Amino acid sequence: MEKVLESPAGSTEIDAQLGELLVREEFITREKLQAALSIQQQHGGRLAEVLRAKGMIKAEDLSAALSMVLNVPFIDLQRHKVQPVAIRLIPADFARKHTMVPLDVVGDSLLVVMADPQDSQTVNDIRVRTKMKVNVALGIPADIERAIDINYRSVSEIEKQVLKFAPTVTKEQVKEQARVNQEQAEGTPIAQTVNMLVAQAVSDRASDIHIEAQEDRLRIRFRIDGVLTDILSLPLSAHGPLLSRIKILAGMNIAEQRRPQDGQMTVRVRDKDIDIRVATMATVHGERATLRILDKSLSLISLSQLGLMTDSLAKFQMMARNPFGLVLVGGPTGSGKTTTLYALINTFDRTGRNIVTIEDPVEYRFNDISQNQVNVKADVTFASGLRALMRHDPNVILVGEIRDQETAAIAVQAALTGHLVLSSVHANDSVGVVFRMMNLGVEPYLLTSTLVGVSTQRMARRLCPHCLIPYKPTPEELDAYDKEVAERPPVFYGAGTGCNMCADTGYQGRIGLFEVLVMTDGMRKMIRSSATAVDLKAQALEEGMVTMKRDGMLKVKEGQTSISEVLRRVFTII
Repeated sequence: MEKVLESPAGSTEIDAQLGELLVREEFITREKLQAALSIQQQHGGRLAEVLRAKGMIKAEDLSAALSMVLNVPFIDLQRHKVQPVAIRLIPADFARKHTMVPLDVVGDSLLVVMADPQDSQTVNDIRVRTKMKVNVALGIPADIERAIDINYRSVSEIEKQVLKFAPTVTKEQVKEQARVNQEQAEGTPIAQTVNMLVAQAVSDRASDIHIEAQEDRLRIRFRIDGVLTDILSLPLSAHGPLLSRIKILAGMNIAEQRRPQDGQMTVRVRDKDIDIRVATMATVHGERATLRILDKSLSLISLSQLGLMTDSLAKFQMMARNPFGLVLVGGPTGSGKTTTLYALINTFDRTGRNIVTIEDPVEYRFNDISQNQVNVKADVTFASGLRALMRHDPNVILVGEIRDQETAAIAVQAALTGHLVLSSVHANDSVGVVFRMMNLGVEPYLLTSTLVGVSTQRMARRLCPHCLIPYKPTPEELDAYDKEVAERPPVFYGAGTGCNMCADTGYQGRIGLFEVLVMTDGMRKMIRSSATAVDLKAQALEEGMVTMKRDGMLKVKEGQTSISEVLRRVFTII
């Protein structure tokens, strides 16, 4: 039976019922209700809108009370999956305008979740548009907006725009195409395609967009929470125009298709400027492009938000309090080293200390810090830039990466002469960082005189809290867990089933897995006596170092990630 509310002619009565219910159930106080009613008299609107706008009540409590007063079901969109068959019935702009999302089709009825079920005009519009019966449910506005972002993917619209400038053609026709179609106007299909592609990536929480020419298609992939996922398969004829548009925006040479290029561009998505770093290179099937989406919120993250356990956090903060010396962050590409270094920089006093950086590239900009970009054409490398920075009386120097012998030597010299030097090194674990520095030509006696400590890390996906259920680990997983966490009290092993909030992955966001090694007299003595990596690690463990794998299993114990995710991300040779 179709259920539609009438127009809000009796809204005053509904407001009165809602107010009394909220006070009776102790969701708000009588004083808050009177204040809200006073605001309503001055500015109009419904009581629920006033309470929500002024933050006087939790969204969940308000929705539960409204559900009872209006006699409509309340649906938690964090736990209900929006069905594609319903999404196709209502355009995204209509859903966003009226803060509603179509949830499911049951027989000849469409179930819609609305922030305002009293909006009978919108319900009538939906009925006319879909030619179906409409059943209304109540939802939390923020959850509805997020469901719209997640479920109204731009993929189908991208495909439509692509066909306007790159219709499906055969491989032979592609080869015969003599020159690339270079459309630059913002209103053209190619420009809209790039904008929608970036908007979809931002909506999906992607960190990278990969555009790859294959033998018979153009593959588009997003990296979400560290894992690549296929998003689109486009005609190969879209390759040239799409790459040309991206190159134009990034200030790159569109005529050069053989040499690797780098550039930066900004795309506006929902009134927000999104900074993107672009890299291209030639492959056997044509150029590929990788677009790194730079999330400025990461530059504001604190050390405690990274996922450092209490003991490791205390050690890391202790290392940063040294007035001089060398503090290194290790890990493979994409493990979050730069984010950790930025979080460390954010803890320093920028007024009383002169903080300078040399980076390649400068991804996030800070106030009151002198940041410098590597520029090979201007002969500004990590080594030459670091040498130049030394003449500017720095207290703290951040070197984006130590990757060669010259940079390593200058960094050590800077640490020896009274500067605190922070940098990253590619290595698998903390002991590996020590040997990597010696492999770059740093003498053991110099390394032990300057190195304060090392932190190595990986990024593991967090379990989605919205679809988390108990999970029974396999014997192999339990064995791996027991090797790191000997005691096994009742532990909640979790797994995500997949929901709207995590794009059906079972994971939402990431957390760091850390291994913090503090240089002690015992460690310094072993390094000077040319101890092996196995001996150094044994000494570090004896002195209380927590390995990355154990750190990960402790986070499993806390219900933050899964055993399989830790085993996937953490691997060491020794």
